[in-house]
Amino acid sequence: MDKDFEMLIEEAKKLAVKKELTKYATIGQVGSALITKNGKIYTGVSMEAKCNLGNCGEHAAIMEMLKNNESEIDKIVAYSAKGQIYAPCGRCRELIRMVDDKNLNTKVMVAENKVYILKDLLPEMYITKKENKEKNKK
Repeated sequence: MDKDFEMLIEEAKKLAVKKELTKYATIGQVGSALITKNGKIYTGVSMEAKCNLGNCGEHAAIMEMLKNNESEIDKIVAYSAKGQIYAPCGRCRELIRMVDDKNLNTKVMVAENKVYILKDLLPEMYITKKENKEKNKK
């Protein structure tokens, strides 16, 4: 396995410890870690509430990165308190893509020893009406 991903998994594991904040909210179901093109590591933890408010660990890590004036993600991983790597949800995939156009090339670990490039996880995104018409002509 890639050394960067080994390190990211270890960082995410440290955060993936479910903790009750109140009877309505918990944190730590998922820990996430990413490394930027500049080699800096940022981490985040998920938060869930009974009223459907919450945030993914990937979002928290990305916000930390953005707060530090970086936006280009080289690699990212999410690890659950259940002891496994999670693929990012669609919302997280979109956020990774939205913060920097170069992130279409981000390496995303979706399972143990299984990595995809983000653009392969977002097929046919944002097809314009013109592109859709051209595609349907074929």
